[in-house]
Amino acid sequence: MNKKIKNTVTLFEGQNIRREWDGENELWYFSVVDIVKALTEQSDFQTARNYWKVLKHRLIGEGSELVTKCNQLKMVADDGKMRETDVLDTENILRLVQSVPSPKAEPFKLWLAKVGYERLEETADPEIGIHRALKTYLQKGYSQNWINQRLKSIEIRKDLTDEWENRGVKEGIEFAILTNEITKAWTGLTTKEYKNLKGIKKENLRDNMTNMELVLNMLAETTTTEISKNRKPKNFDENKKVAHEGGKIAGNARTEIESKTNRKVVTPANFKNIIKKLKSK
Repeated sequence: MNKKIKNTVTLFEGQNIRREWDGENELWYFSVVDIVKALTEQSDFQTARNYWKVLKHRLIGEGSELVTKCNQLKMVADDGKMRETDVLDTENILRLVQSVPSPKAEPFKLWLAKVGYERLEETADPEIGIHRALKTYLQKGYSQNWINQRLKSIEIRKDLTDEWENRGVKEGIEFAILTNEITKAWTGLTTKEYKNLKGIKKENLRDNMTNMELVLNMLAETTTTEISKNRKPKNFDENKKVAHEGGKIAGNARTEIESKTNRKVVTPANFKNIIKKLKSK
């Protein structure tokens, strides 16, 4: 599978559905367990996984080809780690829906068609995807200023991951290690510790950053990109050193800001706190 973009998450009636776009074949691949969880309205991931395990066994017994159509891709799990996950393309997800008795079946089919159409639109005109993201953040209650910072951070992150790919860094675990190196260098916390501080697990860390945290994270990633382009690291260890140096520059800026303001930059504030603060103004 030729992966043109990273794993992303979309929402169906408030439920997270992990997915990945195969640019070569122009297909979405969706996490089977996430869809089972949404269709059966299970309260937790483990229950949904058990449901899929039983259903998979039944389908094999019935001679269904659906299980053989399953691929496995690494996607972010509940614990924040990249784990092998059963996925199906859109056509086979529709077949899966027919195997799961659910009042959500018809709404889900409509949602799936909409998701596929939106992706084709964004392929033809990437600006549509930016406007769609803008609308989603506005609906969630974020301020325009925060959204502008967040959209810029997406662009900066893409520049960094493109640079890593050019230097031979592998997407997945190696990206995660380098990201962790940058995070620890500028915040003093590992990515896991940072998420624990904010009381989040599966949620996107950047979506739970304040304006100041976003700005310094962008500084760390932009600096890492520029150092890498200049130094051209030849192996993973050299990339790790560059990541630390880029993060450290933002870390020095954080320390300076804190000394002048007498306030911590890295805080427990998360999405809910940020929205609550905006509404109180």
